[in-house]
Amino acid sequence: MKQVGVFTRRATTAVLLVLAAANAPALAQQKPASHLTKILETGVLRVGTTGDFPPISARDAASQGYVGHDIDVAKELAKDLGVKVEFVPADWKTLLNGVVSDKYDVVISGVSMSLDRARVAGFTQPYLEFGTVPVLRKKDAERFKSWSDIDQKGVTVATTLGTVFDSQAKEYFKTATLKRIESPATGFQEVLSGRAEVTITSNVDAAALVQRYPDLMIAPVDRARSLRPASFLLAQDDQIWLNYLNNWITVKKMQGYFAALDEKWLQGKN
Repeated sequence: MKQVGVFTRRATTAVLLVLAAANAPALAQQKPASHLTKILETGVLRVGTTGDFPPISARDAASQGYVGHDIDVAKELAKDLGVKVEFVPADWKTLLNGVVSDKYDVVISGVSMSLDRARVAGFTQPYLEFGTVPVLRKKDAERFKSWSDIDQKGVTVATTLGTVFDSQAKEYFKTATLKRIESPATGFQEVLSGRAEVTITSNVDAAALVQRYPDLMIAPVDRARSLRPASFLLAQDDQIWLNYLNNWITVKKMQGYFAALDEKWLQGKN
């Protein structure tokens, strides 16, 4: 009886090993290849970008292509990978859906790292820092010298639906009227037209806006709010791709690439 039991256990083990071997190809197929592997195989890096965030990502009127700080970043990444870059149009409301549905390999478009987004998507280490500032017409400069001056009855603050600034406006302003508009309309256009007194945006975007529109200025508040890192956005479960991107950012920082790029695009020296 003892020998029979041993034989039975061995037979059962053998059957399980055969079944495991038979199922191995199927299990391997169930786990998707890393984006890094697919990029190197196809020779194409798909980059999601919004094109509405100068000087980070903007549409060039002449070529209808993309230009900006993060467009240069994406091109540099593709060059180092030895592949071509394909820019995939994206909008702020569907960025996460695009990542989850594999519409692009990575989003490089001045995306602020947030814990809410991190629940469903992955972030690289930061490569840029943003802060939120108010933008208004120069003629209103004396009226709005602090954040509390903005949060008053009769003041309208415009933001673009789905952006981080849309969420921040609800946090900052409890008394002012919030005007949430659909993309491609923007908060600063509402201010320029007089339909709103204030919009809020990043320090980077604000610097570009006031150069482009002489009637606008950054409100003379004492500090920026919601300081936050900007990171690449990608699939949450692709550790191989995330590791590569983090290493790439580290190397490029040490080489001075990002410092030079910031000087070119963010300090008006381009």
